[in-house]
Amino acid sequence: MAEEEVAGNAQEQQQDVAKKSTSQKNPLVAVLLILNMLMMGTVAFFQYKFMQMEADRPDLTQLLKEAQAGQNPELANEALPTEEVTKETLVDLASFTVNLAQGDGPRRYVRLNAVLKLSEDSEVSEVEARKPQIRDTIISILNSKRPEDILKRDGKLYLKQEIKSAINSYLIDGKVVDVFYVGFQIN
Repeated sequence: MAEEEVAGNAQEQQQDVAKKSTSQKNPLVAVLLILNMLMMGTVAFFQYKFMQMEADRPDLTQLLKEAQAGQNPELANEALPTEEVTKETLVDLASFTVNLAQGDGPRRYVRLNAVLKLSEDSEVSEVEARKPQIRDTIISILNSKRPEDILKRDGKLYLKQEIKSAINSYLIDGKVVDVFYVGFQIN
């Protein structure tokens, strides 16, 4: 019987210790839960306000339409940059598939589809007559390039300038204003 009393006292002491430890943890956990809920509520509030602000913001396409129609006098005073491009000023070059210069590693090639934009005083018939020379020049330029040259940050822009100046050396009446890449792939 004495053993039972000792065992009962030990169990009571363990329960008292467990009650004290849980009662000490509960306020801390409760405070942390309340803080967490307040922070989540704050984030939700700011997110709601941001979404409301975005919904009230006017659509850019609608503003441009209003400015062009003259309905919005603030934007109507500003000149919108518009450029009229007619089909006659664009010349489509057929697709190119060209081997690139041999660098370290496997053979690589470029597949290019480009469109030339001509100046107003140039004639499409002259470009069409010189198309074989233009294609040959572009192929030669691409053959001299390594993949690293084209893949650099300004590689494609430099390639455009090089193609444009090479083609302009052939043209007599007018010039190429810009080169547009319609398709550009390096394998």
